[in-house]
Amino acid sequence: MSLPLNEGNQKANYDKLFSFITLKSILGQVSMTQQLIAPQNKPKVQPEPEKLDLSWVNIFFFAAFHIIALVAAPFCFSWSALGIAVFLHWLTGSIGICLAYHRILTHRSLEVPKWLERVLVTCGALALQGGPIFWVAGHNLHHAHTEDNEKDPYSAKKGFWWSHMGWLMFQQEKYFDYDHYKRYAPRANRDPYYRWLENNFIPVQIALGFLLLAIGGWSWVVYGIFVRAVTLWHCTWFVNSATHFWGYKNFECEDGSLNLWWVGILAYGEGWHNNHHFNPRVAKAGQRWWEIDVTWWAIQVLRGLGLAKKVVM
Repeated sequence: MSLPLNEGNQKANYDKLFSFITLKSILGQVSMTQQLIAPQNKPKVQPEPEKLDLSWVNIFFFAAFHIIALVAAPFCFSWSALGIAVFLHWLTGSIGICLAYHRILTHRSLEVPKWLERVLVTCGALALQGGPIFWVAGHNLHHAHTEDNEKDPYSAKKGFWWSHMGWLMFQQEKYFDYDHYKRYAPRANRDPYYRWLENNFIPVQIALGFLLLAIGGWSWVVYGIFVRAVTLWHCTWFVNSATHFWGYKNFECEDGSLNLWWVGILAYGEGWHNNHHFNPRVAKAGQRWWEIDVTWWAIQVLRGLGLAKKVVM
């Protein structure tokens, strides 16, 4: 026989029962909430990196040029050969790549008469860095998707070696197949002469080689073609690699671009990469008085002669 509960005991038992039910309800809601939230907090599955096949044609081409430049140069040295190498380095690098390919064709930083533009672009084709459509397309992709491992051809996030020259050693249709990359350089692709250069920049280089051979002999060929091409390649590649690893900023850009003084000198002003990425259309890469921009000097000469107009400042 149970003893009757007084009113105080009944209230205490009801309170305990209510607290238990409430706690159980809360715990149940927390559990359900965790189940709903948990899948959203799981890390996204990253796609596996694209497996690329080596481009043996490119590997052989670049290796052959480096070997010839290193092995033959000591035996073919002459001051005239060195002079022609320095001259062609400037003509094809500063005038051809930096001025024509980069600041005129890619960014429209200035305008020159069409006949002159084609002459300057031909100098760019002689740099052996690809045809104008290939070069412009790759650079447009670099600016549109800077350091995106899937869309930037030479993303520095994939490492120094990759951004410097590794990206050239693999088969990548989206960057190296004309039918893929031409869409990223529509203006250059509309010009029939630039389409011709796209397919014939190697024969044009061979013609230059025969000209050098006729004038100065084999020493001019070794220095004017091989030594000049190899040194210019690395000067250009340092813009893609070194200026995303070392240097300083004048402007806040969230793309890893930096200014690096020695690349600024070697690459005729292109090493002031942070300045350029902050406003790609500006014709002058050096923004401080000591940021030397040799290509800008050429633009100033053209403007003084009335040949460069609509220079973006």
